[in-house]
Amino acid sequence: MSTSINVEQRRLKYLTHEPLAYGANEAALDDNPDWPRFVRITDIHENGTLRDETFRSLSPDVAEPYLLQKGDVLFARSGATVGKTFIYRPAWGQACFAGYLIRFRSAQELVLPEFIYFFSQSDIYWRQIKLGTIQATIQNFSAEKYAELVVCLPPLNTQRLIVDYLDSETARIDGLIAEKERMLTLLEEKRAALLSRVVTRGLDTTVPLKPSGQEWLGEIPAHWGLQRLKQLAEVRGGLTLGKRYSGELLEYPYLRVANVQDGYLKLDDVLTVEVPASEAASNLLAYGDVLMNEGGDIDKLGRGCVWREEVTPCLHQNHVFAVRPHSVDSDWLALWTSTLEAKRYFESRAKRSTNLASISGSNVKELPVPLPPINEQRAIGRFLAGRHSRLENLRRELRESLRLLAERRVALITAAVNGLIPLERMLG
Repeated sequence: MSTSINVEQRRLKYLTHEPLAYGANEAALDDNPDWPRFVRITDIHENGTLRDETFRSLSPDVAEPYLLQKGDVLFARSGATVGKTFIYRPAWGQACFAGYLIRFRSAQELVLPEFIYFFSQSDIYWRQIKLGTIQATIQNFSAEKYAELVVCLPPLNTQRLIVDYLDSETARIDGLIAEKERMLTLLEEKRAALLSRVVTRGLDTTVPLKPSGQEWLGEIPAHWGLQRLKQLAEVRGGLTLGKRYSGELLEYPYLRVANVQDGYLKLDDVLTVEVPASEAASNLLAYGDVLMNEGGDIDKLGRGCVWREEVTPCLHQNHVFAVRPHSVDSDWLALWTSTLEAKRYFESRAKRSTNLASISGSNVKELPVPLPPINEQRAIGRFLAGRHSRLENLRRELRESLRLLAERRVALITAAVNGLIPLERMLG
C-alpha cells in the first residue's frame, strides 16, 4: 500500500528568510578574477551552471550588499528569460547578482532552497509564470508577483527525500540528454566536413590537384577554375529603414538576418514594412538570388541560401546581401558559401564589436569561388542532397527524442513536488 504525502499550498512570500530582493544595477565592465563574480541572466546556462566565457565581476565594495549565500535562488524578471532560475553554490566562488534577477533566500525551517529550485522547473510553476507575465515592450515579472506564487509544500523531511530522489533521477535524464546533444553535434560536424570536402575537392578523390593560390583554401582539382564573386554575380545591398516617406505606401514582407539561416529560410516570423513602390523596386528579391548575411553573430556571417520566391514580392534589409548570379549556378554558390573554408574567409575579414561582427560588400565581392564544370557542380549537389537527407532524418529523430526526454523530466519533477510519487518509490 502506497503512503500518501501531505502537501499544503503556501505563497512564496511566506517561505522567505527576508524579502525578495533585486540585484545591482551596474554595468558589467570588469573581469577581475579576484573580485566577486557578477551573475547576470546571460551567464546562466540551461543546465543550471555558470558560463565560464561570460565572466564579469564587481568591486567588493559595490558587490557587498548583493553577495549570494549558499542556497540562494535567483529568478529572472524580464525579457524572454522570465521565470528562468538558478541556485547558487559556494563552489562557484564569491558572487553577487544583477538587477534583472531577483534573489529568494529561503526560511530553511520551512522550505529547502533545493526544493524551491526543483519546484521552479515544474509545470505548476510555469503555468503561474505564464498567467502572471506582463507583456509590454518586454516581458516582466516583478518581485511582488514572484512573492505571490503558490508553492506546493510537503513537510520538511519529505522535501529532503524529494530533493534527493530528483537529484538522482534528473541526473540520469540529463545524462541521456547530454549524450543525444553530443550526437547532434557530431552529426553537424560530419555534415559540415562532408560539405567542405566535396565542394572543395569534388567526388573523385583520384583527380590531380593544383594550388588554389589561397592559403585558407588549399588545393583544388586541377581542372577547376577559380574566380572572384564580383566576376560571377552582382552583390546587392538591401533596404535601410528609418527614412520618412511621403505619398502612397505599400506593405512588403521584409527579410532580416534572423530569417536567413545556413542553407534554408526561416519564414515563421517575417516582418513587413511600408515603403513607396519606387523605393521597393530596387530592393525586390528575384528568383535565384543567393541571400548572404552581412552581420550578426560571428557564425552567421556570409551564411545563406537560395531565394526561390517563397514569399513574393519581398524585400531584404541592408544587413542581408542579395547576390544575383549571372555566370555561376545559384545552388553551387550557396553550397560554397556554406563551407568551412568560405566561413573562414568571412571571419578573417570581419569587423568585430563585442560578440557581433559584420563584413563589407567589397569583401564579399572579393570572395574566391571554385568552379567545377557545370555537370560536376550538379553531380556534387545531388550527392550532397542525398547525404544531407539521411543526416537530417537522424537529426529529426534525435530532436524528437530530446523533446520527449525534456517532457519526461518536467513531468517527473511536477509529480514529485506535488506529492504524487509514493514515498516507497522514492525510498526504493
